[in-house]
Amino acid sequence: MTTTEVISHEGIEQLALDEFVKPSYLNYAMYVIMDRALPYIGDGLKPVQRRIVYAMSELGLNATAKHKKSARTVGDVLGKFHPHGDTACYEAMVLMAQDFSYRYPLVDGQGNWGSSAAPKEFAAMRYTEARLAAYADIFLSELSMGTVDWVLNFDGTLSEPRMLPARLPNVILNGATGIAVGMATDIPSHNLKEVVDACMTLIEKPKSTLEDICQIVKGPDFPTGAEIITPAEEIRTIYRTGQGMIRMRATYEYENGDIIVTSLPYQVSSARVIEQVALQMREKKLPMVTDIRDLSDQDEPTRLMIMPRSNRVDKEALISHLFATTDLEKSVKVNMNVIGLNRKPQTLGLLEILKQWLKFRQQTVVRRLEFRLSKILERLHILEGLLVAYLNLDDVIRIIRQSDEPKPVLMKTFKLTDIQAEAILRIRLRQLAKLEEIKVKTLQKQLAREKDLIEKTLASPQRLKTLMKKELKEDGEKYGDDRRTLIVEREEARAIKAVELAAVEPVTVVLSTGGWVRAARGHEIDPAGLNYKAGDEYLCAARGKTNLPAIFLDTRGRAYSLPAHSLASARGHGEPLTGKLTPAEGARFLAVVMGTAEQKVLLASDSGYGFITELSNMVTKNTKGKAMLTVPKKCEALPPAYVNNYETDYLAAISTEGRMLIIPAAVLPELPKGKGNKIIQIPPARVKNREEFVTLVAVFPEGATIKIHAGKRYLRLTPSNIFDFVGERGRRGRKLPRGFRNADKIEVVEAVNDKEAV
Repeated sequence: MTTTEVISHEGIEQLALDEFVKPSYLNYAMYVIMDRALPYIGDGLKPVQRRIVYAMSELGLNATAKHKKSARTVGDVLGKFHPHGDTACYEAMVLMAQDFSYRYPLVDGQGNWGSSAAPKEFAAMRYTEARLAAYADIFLSELSMGTVDWVLNFDGTLSEPRMLPARLPNVILNGATGIAVGMATDIPSHNLKEVVDACMTLIEKPKSTLEDICQIVKGPDFPTGAEIITPAEEIRTIYRTGQGMIRMRATYEYENGDIIVTSLPYQVSSARVIEQVALQMREKKLPMVTDIRDLSDQDEPTRLMIMPRSNRVDKEALISHLFATTDLEKSVKVNMNVIGLNRKPQTLGLLEILKQWLKFRQQTVVRRLEFRLSKILERLHILEGLLVAYLNLDDVIRIIRQSDEPKPVLMKTFKLTDIQAEAILRIRLRQLAKLEEIKVKTLQKQLAREKDLIEKTLASPQRLKTLMKKELKEDGEKYGDDRRTLIVEREEARAIKAVELAAVEPVTVVLSTGGWVRAARGHEIDPAGLNYKAGDEYLCAARGKTNLPAIFLDTRGRAYSLPAHSLASARGHGEPLTGKLTPAEGARFLAVVMGTAEQKVLLASDSGYGFITELSNMVTKNTKGKAMLTVPKKCEALPPAYVNNYETDYLAAISTEGRMLIIPAAVLPELPKGKGNKIIQIPPARVKNREEFVTLVAVFPEGATIKIHAGKRYLRLTPSNIFDFVGERGRRGRKLPRGFRNADKIEVVEAVNDKEAV
């Protein structure tokens, strides 16, 4: 139905759905924003909180009264002012009683009101008892002094205050949280002394800037203590815009080798932190921690003990890791959204909040003074009439005794008003004594002095400011306390990497021809003797430690790396490398190497070119690898060879023609990547047609003996005759003896004698 007309049918009003929903939802949204979720800047309270405080004051539950059952308070609140759920009302009351939720609690609770470890685990309202805290007096002491507007309650039978005449800016002292329709509020709590000093500064110097105020209010002050590690410049930005994130960190100390956490960030429970640490321990991500215990009690609400495995554990690194991975460090959202003096929701900065509240406070003080002045004038008016009566006591008595209606006679005789005449008629006989006349004159003088003082204050902005400062100072001294949350500069927390957490142990990484990899503990293992899948066999192995990366090279010269401790165990067949890495198209893995970052290796292709590089250049996090060795088309990379002494080691290269050339390793360049220089001369056409290419390269130390294997035979070259094959880089080399030109392995052995053997 699209028409906007209202059609009546059998007494039923019909509307288009959009016409019905839009105003209904808008009304609901405005109600949630204005009368439920957001605090009013004047008293900093939401309606339910305001009604709880007012209802408790009506029940006589002030700070010196005896506690009463919470159910009594909740019943009065619901029955008289707030027709909503009892659970929601009681939870709002509980929140105002929790000293770990409110910086300055409004309710003094007796019984189980929850704890910082379990804020929601409070007793039912039939068990707990409550009265107002002393701090709540800032809302109530001026309530009956004409300072607020009164409105009817939900059924029109009672009156309630539209807002409470707060003597302090509670909106910023206790803060507020709430979610409305399309908007929310998260105002952090602040220190009362600092805020009062800031207000007094603004009263004295109205043109003070935010930077001036931030010299006094350095940051939020949360009830749970802890530390704020957000830089001062970021805090000023948050105070300027009214939005941002405050970074908080737990405080700790060392005791007998253990780490004792003494305070937690706002709204972080110890149970949550223990759960997070225990999870890391179960997953073996915290091998340096043996246990975590909650030793919190009534005297120490927060006391968590973290027990390192030994005194050798770096405790600073451990606590930094916990800051980075648990709620021991947490960000608190700031969104200072309030109902302003114009009765509209708005996000304000700190300076604007304080200015608006001071304007509210000034209006409250003026209303209080004007109300008191009106009462004084009324009283003085009555006292004037009483003095007339005392001065003409005999005539007054005669008129009262002889007249049927003495009031009009008194008014006409002594020119009195109706109020004065009524006051005279209400005088008791005992008040006709001379002493009472003296009291009336004394009271009249006192009230006259007070009247003059109020009139001067109302007429002088400076006197009004002085009065406001005096009252703020008194309340600051009465309710203020020291800052709980310290603002400090700390280094950024750093999580310990998995490789650092793993125990450092010897490991042998084994690679098969099919590209399967596994890691065996220790270096004594025989890689070739392991079991392999059908059709697969041993290719190569590398020995190192679990904290080192295993580096793989494929036939296209691309390097890949994986943490050695993350590889599958050698108890099985391992796992395919293609499950973790993506080799170049058509390439296969041909070798694995391990070593320190400074370890040098020879990278060469079968085209006869190569260079020296460090293993650190081959490490990459890219699963597609890193281009290291430039390999010509139709050529392949050769397995890397370790270079232990770049200055003195030698390099041997053998081609398919049976030619071998030995050169010093130092004649090759040290490069991060590339093609390298020519090692041995092979005609390019023969390489391109795959008629001749390099099959073997090896690096050996000066003075070593090498064996050239060809099947079951080998040629032994000792230091004395090995130099027959030494030449300049890039030469063709010398042919090996017949029978060894199809060499398949170069073995490096210790030099034991100078004999040449076949």
